[in-house]
Amino acid sequence: MLAALLYGKENLRLEEVADPTPAMGEVVIQVGAATTCGTDLKVWRRGGHAKMLKPPTLFGHEAAGEIVAVGEGITSWQVGDRVVANNSAPCMNCFFCQRQEYSLCPNLTWNNGTFAQYLKIPAPIVQHNMLFISDDLPYELAAMTEPLACVLHGVARSNVKAGDCVVVLGDGAIGLMFVAKLAHDVKAQVLLFGGNDQRLEIGEKLGAAKTYNYHQLSDLPSLVKELTQGWGADVVIEATGVPSVWETAIACARPGATVNLFGGCPRDTTITVNTEQLHYSELTLKGVFHNTPEYVRAALSLIASRKIPFELLISEHRPLQDLEQVFCDMRERKVIKVAMIP
Repeated sequence: MLAALLYGKENLRLEEVADPTPAMGEVVIQVGAATTCGTDLKVWRRGGHAKMLKPPTLFGHEAAGEIVAVGEGITSWQVGDRVVANNSAPCMNCFFCQRQEYSLCPNLTWNNGTFAQYLKIPAPIVQHNMLFISDDLPYELAAMTEPLACVLHGVARSNVKAGDCVVVLGDGAIGLMFVAKLAHDVKAQVLLFGGNDQRLEIGEKLGAAKTYNYHQLSDLPSLVKELTQGWGADVVIEATGVPSVWETAIACARPGATVNLFGGCPRDTTITVNTEQLHYSELTLKGVFHNTPEYVRAALSLIASRKIPFELLISEHRPLQDLEQVFCDMRERKVIKVAMIP
């Protein structure tokens, strides 16, 4: 089969590799669509990921498709089923899993390789994080289950209430998903800050009350305070993974606020926090990572409901042969998510 392999920093190659075969408890799907992700872009640019993969490796982690082979012991699934599989599954046995803190499981089973004609799903994911999708749900929408599950986890950890003023920093797919969930379901007043006018327009369509291009601002935290009677936002969500923006997020927060530092920064980076502000303003700073089986199911349910037009996040449909160019386009911020069709 044709598949993408990551060899290092911005070193992505399409190669012919052996078709996968399922072992005990595994299935193989024919990929219907694999969506690109900001995490994929960071991994491509950095040449690896501390937790999910080390090159050389099959690449990509968002996909939906049709089962074409099942391994021994599989009774709940059959060839022809349309499914979406999360890119991980917890062990269900460790210290954290026993406390239902599944995203912290040190034994997470990771799966990469969605940018390919076929994808093997490991047994723990088949058991805990593979879901059936209906015939009327396009593969490219179902493929967005994984990132939306991460966002739903992030929303749940952010203590947002109806009517809260929420600042979202970042107009990538994750930031826009936060806008959609918070505006539609939580009924928060969302202020979106980003650097691309077209993406900000999509943010408005997804429910942002106001959008701002940070390139046109001299002092973002001061503007937030002006918009909030001098106090700052009730909740701030950082969705860029840039350390300086983490610091900006904290500066946008009112006393008593929650700051969700969601975007993953490069390894070994640090930020500076004003201890006086943190202490006397009673700020809550949260790092939120990945998703859990609960949110994977909730994400697919939300996508399938079609209440929110997540299709606005799909900029293009492209063949797998265009993958390298797609990542160059992502680097230049010309596209949000691209549905790769093997």
